[in-house]
Amino acid sequence: MFNVVLFEPEQPGNVGNIIRLCANAGVQLHIIKPIPFAMDDKKLRRAGLDYHEYVHIKWYDSYADFKEQNPQARVFSLTTKGSEPYHQVEFAPNDFFLFGPESRGLPDEVRNDTYGRIRIPMAAYARSINLANSVSICLYEALRQQDFPNLTAQSPDFAPVKTSLLKRLALATKIVFKGN
Repeated sequence: MFNVVLFEPEQPGNVGNIIRLCANAGVQLHIIKPIPFAMDDKKLRRAGLDYHEYVHIKWYDSYADFKEQNPQARVFSLTTKGSEPYHQVEFAPNDFFLFGPESRGLPDEVRNDTYGRIRIPMAAYARSINLANSVSICLYEALRQQDFPNLTAQSPDFAPVKTSLLKRLALATKIVFKGN
């Protein structure tokens, strides 16, 4: 099982989305305090929908507390200051992916204390990618490398679409241009 670690996250909506992502991917979520919102925050609940019950969050009072409780962890910090693109790293089960706060990223002393510093390629003028999106990108690359263990591409209620492509395009065209 992979591990997502949020270092002092600031936005409840991002944390809610990440809770939902971790539930759907079957991975462990770790949060390093402090956080500036309550876990019953309206934005967090809305973004996480009803997935909170499927994720057990491991809490830490500090980065030192996290390191003490996970001494053998292979931790990758995801950072705009990373030297290796995430898709060129060979991930292993039980790896940890550490993400910094939305407004400032990981402090130098935390970032430099990890096994590897990786980045998501982006346009030269861009500062960063949204936290929840960054977690999704990295986590699903790691899961892909492991052939999506314990996950299925089909939903439990999966029923193949019997409508032809032309009929679906015609319907989509009617919906898009209905008001014109």
